[in-house]
Amino acid sequence: MNLSDLGYNEKLETAWLAMGQGEFEIGRVTAEHKERYSVRSEQGEFEAEITGNLRFTAQSREDFPAVGDWVALTIYEPDFAIIHRILPRYSVIRRQAVGQYSEVQIIAANIDYAFIVQAIDRDFNINRLERYLTICYSSKVEPAIVLTKIDLIDDSRLNEFLDQVQTRIKEVPVFAISNETRRGYEAVLQFIEKGKTYCLLGSSGVGKSTLLNNLCGQNIMRTEAISASVNRGRHITTHRELIILENSGILIDNPGLREVGIADTADGLEMTFDRILEFAPNCKYKDCSHTHESGCAVIAAVERGEIERAAYENYLKIEREKAHFESTVAERRQRDKTFGKMLKNYNKNHGKNKL
Repeated sequence: MNLSDLGYNEKLETAWLAMGQGEFEIGRVTAEHKERYSVRSEQGEFEAEITGNLRFTAQSREDFPAVGDWVALTIYEPDFAIIHRILPRYSVIRRQAVGQYSEVQIIAANIDYAFIVQAIDRDFNINRLERYLTICYSSKVEPAIVLTKIDLIDDSRLNEFLDQVQTRIKEVPVFAISNETRRGYEAVLQFIEKGKTYCLLGSSGVGKSTLLNNLCGQNIMRTEAISASVNRGRHITTHRELIILENSGILIDNPGLREVGIADTADGLEMTFDRILEFAPNCKYKDCSHTHESGCAVIAAVERGEIERAAYENYLKIEREKAHFESTVAERRQRDKTFGKMLKNYNKNHGKNKL
């Protein structure tokens, strides 16, 4: 297998040469299992662990390898390797770690496109689509929307769903597919480019693993029917895994995400809710929060119907979540800084007492 089949390109080659890692092999992380990794290189596929130094110097989970990462490694025959370094990431999809507001969970690294998958019969939610879009734009990943299970509705109802999406969300590709009949698959396959990496995002039971299996032409990921009692998907995919498709596109499946916590919006909010940001410069106050101020051009546009109220309310919700996350991160950093000073003073005084 060539590195280009794994998505290696000139930009990564430049980064590799700049790091001066010539004594190591280069490979890509294809799966993660509780700090043990599967890595592919030109030499084959290997189980791998990180060095003690990499573990010791890591300041957070973001400093550990993730699926999609390119790494410098030493290969030990026949099927084991040690990871020494991680190449700089050109994109990272991340979210808030569940139940830990100041912690970040990496979903995948070095992604070019994300397929945001929703089942049209039970999972369709434009607010959630906008949340995923915000994460993608913040991660420097191009989004595309995939609506599944269209065989369960007629074309008239399907067009209603598509109109809803296209009214709220502009300039994002939308694919409507059936995993049963394969309707819409041709458009998805044409969208997938050789050497590009794609990530599947969405809740459990929306058809991500079935989509991946069908695109691969084989049962790589286990699938299971929706629970009839609760109309909710079961968590079948238990880990992230990178798969190379027949057309040499690269696809990463993910466990279903029940919570999509915003971790770092950067420019994501501005890109997702660009309609709102069009009006913002006309607000009376430069620091307008668009919530209650007199002379707010955004609120006025909502009242006139030029901005959908549902989109406006979703924007405010994500903005509040972003502010809360940023404040908890700042508080944690301040605590760490204070603790570091206390430890430094203790060691200093303790050393003097010994003398």
